[in-house]
Amino acid sequence: MAIAELGPVVLDCPDPRALAAFYAEVLGGTAEEDEGDEGDGDWIDLKTPDGVALAFQAAPSYVPPRWPGDDGAQQFHLDLNVPDLDAAEEAVLALGAKPLDTADRTRDFRVYADPAGHPFCLCRIKRP
Repeated sequence: MAIAELGPVVLDCPDPRALAAFYAEVLGGTAEEDEGDEGDGDWIDLKTPDGVALAFQAAPSYVPPRWPGDDGAQQFHLDLNVPDLDAAEEAVLALGAKPLDTADRTRDFRVYADPAGHPFCLCRIKRP
């Protein structure tokens, strides 16, 4: 029996509205200010069409993770499944993502950083 239910994955960042807008363009869905946020934009929720929830929290002294880190720690990363890596890459780069590890075009994934520096992977959907 589970002790808890997973809530949204929360990303610290300097500008929650901007990062929520980036992921809303990538994943779809609606970015909304948290009801208890008092209008200061310190917490933004993104509800995606497939029911996955992300949240973005203001962290004024945020320092993005380094990828790959010298100590091997990425903190975390998101895997985003896509049917066409080339088309998805073009789209995320146009939205402000930065390539981190994209040179090997034979792999089923490529690594990028979102505008706040969080690493994420575009992963080719494997069809049977």
